[in-house]
Amino acid sequence: MGNPVLSRSDAFAGNGVQYAQPQQGPASYQQGYYGDPAATQAPVNPMSPSAPLTLDDVVTKTTITMVALLISAAATFVLLPPQFLGAGMIVSGIVGFITVLMVSFRRVVPPAGVLIYALIEGVFIGALSRIFEYMYPGIVVQAVLGTFAAAGVTLAAYKFFNIKVTTKMRRLVLITTLAYAGVMLVNLVMSLFGVNLGLWSGGQLSFLGLVVSLLGAGLATFNLLVDFDYVENAIRNRAPASEAWRAAFGITVTMVWLYTEILRILSYFRR
Repeated sequence: MGNPVLSRSDAFAGNGVQYAQPQQGPASYQQGYYGDPAATQAPVNPMSPSAPLTLDDVVTKTTITMVALLISAAATFVLLPPQFLGAGMIVSGIVGFITVLMVSFRRVVPPAGVLIYALIEGVFIGALSRIFEYMYPGIVVQAVLGTFAAAGVTLAAYKFFNIKVTTKMRRLVLITTLAYAGVMLVNLVMSLFGVNLGLWSGGQLSFLGLVVSLLGAGLATFNLLVDFDYVENAIRNRAPASEAWRAAFGITVTMVWLYTEILRILSYFRR
């Protein structure tokens, strides 16, 4: 429960699946299990690489994914003509959403799929940022700094305060996130028919819009906590090193959401 990108993997979700590494030894030790005789609870995983997942793997793959997204966003921000910003944002948003679904439901997350998502989502972020920058000069730098600061504070709090992500917390985050996404989807559909529910104020300060944005940023932050817990579970369960791309994918999806909410919040205070 939580980030669908990570929750689909037993190793990330902490469902008790452990992966040990193959070792040379008597044949009786290699029939059905990897590792030494004490690791009798570790199921065979023929797809496991020679090394288990480490924190360095996750950091490296997440950095690569985020850099690809930032390069794509910067290129879109600078090069895309203003008259195509709206169309670029809508098309890349739809394609990015489809890409998330396609990659999420793969048993093994392909690195190429993660990087393609990063490039597509970069177009969305770049176009969205340019539109906001036209209206409120300087807001993009503030939003980028705010996003990484929020993520850093969240990670520090998770580690230093030893925050425990329980099953109840995951369920609450999931239900609230789905409810939030449903309400925003209804708001989008209604806006297409000229009905403004006030959840996304386009031209003036809206108290309801500000509250919704603060709620969205809070939910994105809690989802980051769940993501960090998923990564710790995967490392603890000795998941294959290739699963670092799944972790990078899930964290990037959450970071994009957090950035859009912070961008909206800052825009309300600039009006």
